[in-house]
Amino acid sequence: MSEGLSILNAHVSYGRRQIVHDLSLPTLPHGSLTALIGPNGAGKSTLLRAVAGLEKMHGVVRLGDLELSAMSVPDRARRVTYMPQNLPPGLSLSVMESVIAALRVANVDGIPMSSDACLREAFGALQRIGIAHLADQLLSTLSGGQRQLVSLAQLIARRPQVMLLDEPTSALDLNYQLKVMDCVRSLVREHQLIAVVVLHDINLAARFADHIAVLRQGRLYASGAADEVLDPTLFAEVYGVQVRIERCSQQSLQVLVDGAV
Repeated sequence: MSEGLSILNAHVSYGRRQIVHDLSLPTLPHGSLTALIGPNGAGKSTLLRAVAGLEKMHGVVRLGDLELSAMSVPDRARRVTYMPQNLPPGLSLSVMESVIAALRVANVDGIPMSSDACLREAFGALQRIGIAHLADQLLSTLSGGQRQLVSLAQLIARRPQVMLLDEPTSALDLNYQLKVMDCVRSLVREHQLIAVVVLHDINLAARFADHIAVLRQGRLYASGAADEVLDPTLFAEVYGVQVRIERCSQQSLQVLVDGAV
């Protein structure tokens, strides 16, 4: 197995406006979940899209010895999957059809799957995140949160090496926020995947992530384990808020915001 995902000297610009500035991350090992956090406009989603190959980037992204930019689109799609914040509206597909379509586009393992195999993989992914009961519903009839769950099922079914998730809990209730993050962490550990997740909920990041990378104005401000990275100075400088950081009765870190600086 390759040593992990490396991002080196990443630069991303929109026209003349530079969004990500010479950003490098420590190698993200297999079996790890990394949370990207930071204020709005810090470059988190842009970086994720660049790693997925959806934004033009100067720099190097490697998966082990493989440079992703040198791969064909199908090869890259088999290894790296990207979950946007929202599915496009108005798709006239059922939930099951959309997951099967994602499987066929990805062409898992490079071998065409039979219809029965596609059905099994798709239904298994829906079961994994608890939405098998939505299999026959049209995407156009679902809530924003339900569409997020379907997007995650599409990603899971493809069995990638790297999962890139952009705010996967933003439209979910408390129950599903925990279910989704627990599902992602379980998949990462069971199959030795690499997950990079953009989150605004710092407490979810502290609870589920092995590593946290903090972005500020398109640059890496800090990275490491939650208890190494999260402190009041960081929140004052990066978010402009005063916080207390405590451990709850279950020993999880809790960030309590007292007010703006």
